[in-house]
Parts: sequence; C-alpha cells; structure tokens
Amino acid sequence: MTGSFHWLDYTVVFAYLAVSLGLGIAMRKQSNREEFFSAGRSMGRITVGLSVMATLFSANSFVMYPSTAYGNSLRIWMALVAFWLMGPIVVWVFIPVYSRLNCGTAYEYLEKRFHYSVRCLASALFILLRISWMAAATFAASVAISGISGLNQYLVIVGLGVVAIAYTMLGGLRAVMWTDVLQFFVFFGTIIFATGLLISQSDGGATQIVETYFAGRENLLLDFTLDPVFRFGTIAILVGSFLEGLSAFGADQVAVQRYIAARDTRTSQMGFLINLIGMLIVIPGLLAIGAGLFSYFHHHPGDLAPVAIEQIVDPNNTKADTIRSRLAESEATAPTSELALQEYYGRNPDQLHADVVTLGLNDQAMPQFVRLRFPPGVVGLLVAALMAATMSSIDSGIHSVTTAIVVDFRDRLFPGLIPKSEDREMLVARVLVVLVGALAIALACFVGQLGDVFAVAKKTVGAFSAPLLSMFILGLFVTRARSTGVFIGTFVGAAFAGWVIFAFSNWFAMWLFPIGFFGSVAVSMLLSMLPLPGNEPPKGRPLTFWAVQSSQPNEKQ
Repeated sequence: MTGSFHWLDYTVVFAYLAVSLGLGIAMRKQSNREEFFSAGRSMGRITVGLSVMATLFSANSFVMYPSTAYGNSLRIWMALVAFWLMGPIVVWVFIPVYSRLNCGTAYEYLEKRFHYSVRCLASALFILLRISWMAAATFAASVAISGISGLNQYLVIVGLGVVAIAYTMLGGLRAVMWTDVLQFFVFFGTIIFATGLLISQSDGGATQIVETYFAGRENLLLDFTLDPVFRFGTIAILVGSFLEGLSAFGADQVAVQRYIAARDTRTSQMGFLINLIGMLIVIPGLLAIGAGLFSYFHHHPGDLAPVAIEQIVDPNNTKADTIRSRLAESEATAPTSELALQEYYGRNPDQLHADVVTLGLNDQAMPQFVRLRFPPGVVGLLVAALMAATMSSIDSGIHSVTTAIVVDFRDRLFPGLIPKSEDREMLVARVLVVLVGALAIALACFVGQLGDVFAVAKKTVGAFSAPLLSMFILGLFVTRARSTGVFIGTFVGAAFAGWVIFAFSNWFAMWLFPIGFFGSVAVSMLLSMLPLPGNEPPKGRPLTFWAVQSSQPNEKQ
C-alpha cells in the first residue's frame, strides 16, 4: 500500500529540511579544529541534554516502541528502569573521568590506562558500531516514511543523508547539537499530538484504550521467562538495556563528544539528567501510542485488515503460508478473496492482530493510522519527526566517527599528516564527514535484510557495544586487568557475539548484550593472569577510577 501527501505535508517537510540546512549554513564559519570538533567547549546544559537524547533516540526508537507495544507487550518499559539504574554510573564515574583527563575522545582514556593498541581497538569497534547504527536508523525511518508518503524508500534514504551530511559538514558540532535540539522538539510535539488523536478517536477515551489493551491478555508488563527465544522477557530487557545504555551514554563517542562540548563537568552532568527526564516523557508516550493503536484497530479492524490481506493473497509470501493453511482448514468457505478476508477480519479483530504479528507487520500499524486519520499538514509533521529522529542519528554519527578517525588514528599514528594550517584541517574534516556519511547511507540500502526494525537496531549494536563497554569497566574498576588480556579478550568477545547473531538467529536480540559483555570480561581477566607480552604490571598506580579521582584535574571543575 502506498500513502499520499497533501501539498501542506510537502510544505511542512521541506520547511523542516530547509531550517535544518539553514542552521548548518548559519554556523558554517568554523575557524578552527576546536570549534568544529567540540563547539569550543561552550555548550549549556539544556543543549547538551536534549542533544544527547535526540542523537541516541533514533528513528529505530520512534518506530520500535509503538510497534513493540502494539505487537507484543509493554514489557519493554523496563528499558526505562534500566536507563535510570545506570544513570548514576555515567554521572559520577564516566563524565568526571573524561573531564579530569581532558580527553579528546572516550578512547583516549584507554590508552592512558592500558596501551595505544587497546585505544585503537576500542575506537575501531566504535566506528563499526556507529556506522552500522546509522545505517539501521536510516533504514528504519525510510520504511515508515515511504509507507506514509508513498515516496521511494531509496530516495528517502539518500535525501535524508544528503541534508544531514551537508549541515554537519558546514556547521560542525555546534550545528549538529542545535539541530538535535530542534529535532527533539519536533518528535516530542508529534508524540503528544498522536497520543491525543488516538484518545480522541476512542469512544471511551483513555479508559477504553487501557481496558481493550489488557482484556484477556496476561504478562503484558512483566514476564521473567529466561528462554532466549522468548521475545521481550523482563530479565533480558532489564539486563540488556542496562548494558546497552551504559555503553551508549558512557563509552560511546557520540555521547562523550557532547560532554566534552559542555562548559564544565557540572554542565555535562546536569545535561545527562535532563536527558533522563526527557526519557520519562518520550518512552511512555511512544508506548501509549502503541497501546492506542492496538485499541483503535481492535475496534476498527477494517482499517488495518488491508495491510495483512495484501501479504496473505501474495502466493510468494512464505510468512503467510501458516495463515493460509489455517484459513483453509477453519472456514467452511475459505476466505481467500480480498473481500472475504476483509469480512473475516471484521468479525475477528483478535485474529487480525495475531496475523499482523505473525507477518511481522507491527511496524505498519502507525503508518496506516497516520494515512487514515491524520489531517493534511500533520501527516507531514509526523514525517518530519521521523526525519528528525533519523538525521539526529546521522549527523551525530558521522561527526563522532570523523572525530575518532582524526584524533584516535591520524593524529596518533600519522602526525606528519596533520595540516599546518587551520583552513586545511577544516578541509580534511569536511571531506571525511562526506565520506563517512556516504558509506553509512550506502549501507542503509542493504541493512533491511537483517530482520524487523527491533532486530535491525539491536543486531547492529549488540555485537560491538557490549565488548566495548567491557574495556572501560575493566579499566576503571579492575586493577589486575592488563593490556594484552583486555585487547584479546575484547576482540574474542566481539567475535563471539557476532557468531551468536548468525548461529542463533532466533534468539531475542537483547541477550547479545550480556553475552558480549560478560564473555569479554571473562576472557580478558583470564588472559590478564597469563605471562603474555604486554601483561606486565604498570610502573605506577593503574589509572582506575579511584586513581583519576585522586589526581589533579586537568579541567576546571
């Protein structure tokens, strides 16, 4: 099914793109490297906080949370609990360490604690992680945007990428962070509007939505099943989200670059708290949209039925084989025509929901509601919100990857390549931004083969972020961790997590995070005890968290 845009929707979308590009043009006079990479270390707490949230809250999240609430359960709300549990570690451990050591990237700490080889591996893992994540985020947005608007999916991918690359190349980190703030308010406003519209479309308001959603269904909020194949188990979400969040907000250059851009340590800490408070509004809002969609389509099954019917009548769709077999066996006159199927689902809304989930069409519930119920102009607002969530991922990703390439690799390995003038340095940075962005956009055209939106998001992150986090935890808290042990252990952990993705493709993706993290920690500690080259005890006191705290700070606190 294809959507259609009113001229008001095109106006809203192009106006949003023009404003985003305009911010980059307005801030294009990046006179030096410090300004381009860290915004002159002058950003305030609100800008830091909203930018952190916007950049790590991608289109994956915008689509995933409502899709999950509609299709499976509300158990994913435990991710919010996990994020708040890991918050104190970020605020009182990671941010002060980066500030005191005056790090240019997060991975500079690992060289100070271990060896340059460890820093190099960590930065390389980050680059792979972030490019994959950008591709997944862009793909997720293109699916929803093309479904709502009828625009070609690849045109959407390339268009979003070009605009994001342009304003990042022109305005550097300052433009990236201010567009993130704009993007936050765009998708926040859209969440509020969509929630209000769903409530207004329900005869009984919010009460009817809650009653319909929970009627006859069990374990929607909690389920402690440990079966790795079971989707959205409470333990998997809690542990996996804790490790994912700690890696994203503590050990990922995307977030760390915003802490570095803040005026001081206190500003970074308050910015992170603002980010957590924003999550308390945005995540429940998206879950409410998912519950509202379930209730709406339960009472109006005819509006969603065409989405499932289109797949069922397609003989080449193997996912629909079991549904076709059930229909043929359960009905005296099998409803095989589109009209008969429409009538069948009108009588059986619960079966429609089950078949939508079986077909993996959860992601289509929100676009279908938007096409049918959003007024002209507001459809464009939702598309702009998806674009905002996507471009906040792309701009931050390409900028932080560029920073890692320059600071962790070129400056460290090839200092002779550092330009003698600021103008040439700016040219190099901008060329790298274009190259990194082009690579991410090219990959986005193929990432959809990995699975549904949730699986795409987690598979592309889990294999790298958990082993990356293990390096920091060992460095900060384990004095006996040694360079060679950590290097090999992290590499083995990442390889093992990657193997699990393909060997156990039916496992719930959140289990990748504890598998990758604890596997890396175990192997790293075991190898650290062996008399390997590079495992010699450090000459002085290991630069753990406690050693950093007792040292003289390099930055004004």
